[in-house]
Amino acid sequence: GLHKAPIVYFCLGTMVISTELCALSEYRIYPGNGKLMIRRDGKPVFMGSSKAHSLTIQRKKPAKLVWTQAWRRLHKKGITETSQKKRTRRTNKVARAVVGASLDDIRKKASQKTDFRAAQRDAALKEVKARKTANKGKSGKASAPKGAAFQKVPKHMGGKNRRGNTQR
Repeated sequence: GLHKAPIVYFCLGTMVISTELCALSEYRIYPGNGKLMIRRDGKPVFMGSSKAHSLTIQRKKPAKLVWTQAWRRLHKKGITETSQKKRTRRTNKVARAVVGASLDDIRKKASQKTDFRAAQRDAALKEVKARKTANKGKSGKASAPKGAAFQKVPKHMGGKNRRGNTQR
């Protein structure tokens, strides 16, 4: 007779293979590959290859080996395309009242033109100069005796070759 073709059922779910991670490189270790080393403290350590095993025994740091995932993580490799750089939020300036000037005064000054403020400053300086000259004219006679009363008196620092010497 005729033999029938066998009926094959396909499972829609994917097959799950239990894999371990290499302690050094962090690559996947599939069944039948790698070594399992038990450390002195009893912790099982999976090694993906003889290279990883050798480097672990030599106590090499995974972060210093360019081909390991630890090094790639440390040097930000392979993550730039997955996530964009964080955007920094700019801080907003807030105007606040200061002692001696209210918020309205500060806003008024800020809205003024710079040349207008420069003119105000010049006017104030001229007024101060005028006041000083007026005061000088009034007290010109009085200042002479005051200067005569105060004379510079030389300090007695000792004679020759006595620099910084204290009494013996």
